[in-house]
Amino acid sequence: MLVLALILIGAGFGLGAVLGAPYLPVLRRDVEALLDLAALKPGEHLIDLGSGDGKLLKAAARRGLRATGYEINPLLYLVSRLNCWRYRRLVTIHLADFWRVPWPPAEAIYVFLIGRYMAKLDRQMQRRLQRPTRVVSYVFEIPGRRPVASTKNAHCYRYPIS
Repeated sequence: MLVLALILIGAGFGLGAVLGAPYLPVLRRDVEALLDLAALKPGEHLIDLGSGDGKLLKAAARRGLRATGYEINPLLYLVSRLNCWRYRRLVTIHLADFWRVPWPPAEAIYVFLIGRYMAKLDRQMQRRLQRPTRVVSYVFEIPGRRPVASTKNAHCYRYPIS
């Protein structure tokens, strides 16, 4: 039984790594800087693609933001739900592959993906985003796009591209 549980946990983490990025928690010192880069006001909406443990969602809710997270790893989904329980009126978390599900309208989207998926992300953003949206990418840049703002560890882009 323990072996089966370990296999399922490993599969959940492996699936996330194969479809976007391995689970690496956002550094505590970077969470506020990432939200500052998104430049959202209370009541606005943030989407976290690959929400992991929910740390960014929780910090967004503390600022009065509505936040939606998508997480493919069932264990991290549960951890995220527990971490954000206090803010459940502002935070919604989906156990889903964000590449395959529709996203609600939002003023900003946060993502941490490894470099090889950034061009695919750009294509998705161009296809999906019809209204002005800021996209904040932690660490990796979107190839061929110029950020409107950057910090040491993140880049902010504006979509749709005109």
